[in-house]
Amino acid sequence: MGSRGRSISGFRGGLLGSPLKWLIINIIAWVIGVLWILPFVGIFMTSIRPFSEVVSGWWNPYPFSPTLKNYVEALFNPMFSLLRGFMNSFIIAIPSTLIPTMLAALAAYAFARFSFPIKNYLFVTILFLMAAPQQMTIIPIFFMLHKMHLLNTYLGLILIHSSWGIPWITFFLRNFFSMLPVELEEAARVDGASNRQIFFKIVLPISLPGIISAAVLQFAWVWNDFFFALMLIFDPDKMVITQMLPRLKGQYQVDWGLLSAGSVLAMMVPLIVYAVFNRYYMGGFRGWAMKR
Repeated sequence: MGSRGRSISGFRGGLLGSPLKWLIINIIAWVIGVLWILPFVGIFMTSIRPFSEVVSGWWNPYPFSPTLKNYVEALFNPMFSLLRGFMNSFIIAIPSTLIPTMLAALAAYAFARFSFPIKNYLFVTILFLMAAPQQMTIIPIFFMLHKMHLLNTYLGLILIHSSWGIPWITFFLRNFFSMLPVELEEAARVDGASNRQIFFKIVLPISLPGIISAAVLQFAWVWNDFFFALMLIFDPDKMVITQMLPRLKGQYQVDWGLLSAGSVLAMMVPLIVYAVFNRYYMGGFRGWAMKR
C-alpha cells in the first residue's frame, strides 16, 4: 500500500514537473494577458479610426483608415481642451507628489527608528486615516476650503491630495525603513553624525527605490483622481484632464473616437512615468517585500 502511494505520488510529481506543466501555465498566462489587454486594444483602435468606421465595430477590419484627427481634436477642443487639462493636471500632480513624499519620509523614519510617547497610537491613527473613504470626508473638506478661500483653486486641491497621500506613504516607507540595516546608522552616529545628517546622507540615498516607488504610486493616484477634482474645481480653465475627458462626448451624439483618443492621451502620462522609473519602482517593491 505504501509503495503504491509512493508510486502515485511520483507519477503526479513527474507529471507536474514535466514540460506539460509549463505549457499549461504559459497557455493560461497568455489567455489572461490577452483578455486583460483586449479593452486597451479596442480603445486604441477606436481612437485612430473615423466615426463612420467605429459605428460598425472597432474589430471590423474593413474599411480601415487610420487617422490622428481624433487626437488633434481632443487636444485642441475649443470648449474643453485636453492640452489645458494636461497642464492643470501637471500643476496639481507634481506638488501633490513631492510634498507628501517628503513629509511622509520624515514621519516614516521617525516611526521606524525612534521611540516617543503615544507612538503606537499615532501609527494606528494613520491606519484609520488610510481606511477613511473620500465620500465620507468631502462635505467637511468642502466647507473647510470654502472658509479658507481655497475652494476652486490649485492650492486647495494640492493640499487635499497631499494630506490624503501622507498616511499611506508613511505606512509604506515606515515598513521600508524598518528593513534597512541599523549598523550603517550606528556607525555614522559613532563618528559624530547627527540624526539629520544620517537621514539625508545615508538613509535617503539607500532608500531611493522605496521613495520613488511611493512617489510613482502617488503621482498615478493624483493624476487619475476624478472625485476630489469634480467636487472642488468648478472653473473650466482650472479643470484637470479627468474632468475634461467626459465633456468631450458631445451634447447630442457621442463621438467614441474622440473619447477614446482622449482616454489614450490621459493614460499615457502614468504609463510613461512608470516606464521611466520602472527600475527603481520594482527595486522598491523587492526591498519592501524582502525579509530582514
